[in-house]
Amino acid sequence: MAVAKADDYDPATLDLVALIECRADVPAYNDFALWLSSAPGAVETLGWKEVASGNPFLSQYELPAKIRVFNRETGSIVFTAAGPMAVLDGIAATDLAKELDVVAVFSTPQKFLGEKVIVQSTEESEGLTFSTGIKLNVSTVESHPGKTLAGCSYTLEID
Repeated sequence: MAVAKADDYDPATLDLVALIECRADVPAYNDFALWLSSAPGAVETLGWKEVASGNPFLSQYELPAKIRVFNRETGSIVFTAAGPMAVLDGIAATDLAKELDVVAVFSTPQKFLGEKVIVQSTEESEGLTFSTGIKLNVSTVESHPGKTLAGCSYTLEID
């Protein structure tokens, strides 16, 4: 298994919409996330502007141009610990979840959290077990009233 380094990543290969819509694989996301978090000037290279998210668990960025994700436009994204999410206006989390076949894990008038498993696999190699997970998430958070967050989480666990 090759070990990625931040300076190996080519930002021209970034397909942000694919990452948000769970159409990428875990290595593609991890290579990008490593580069974004550790390469000097990565955010500026992309033309993104970091903004205060009001939430210690989310890093938020305004994009230089709107993108179209889940058939909607947004100019704002957040990153959770596991992946990117679009910040969407004009659609309730419950409605978007229904549209995307995302199952509610938690749903009250104040909070919605739903997920849909896209990939769940396990493989053995050299005595180690690699568990890969890709999940489509739809949620609301207190720090973003009136907004719906929708995106992907990418996980790789090694046992």
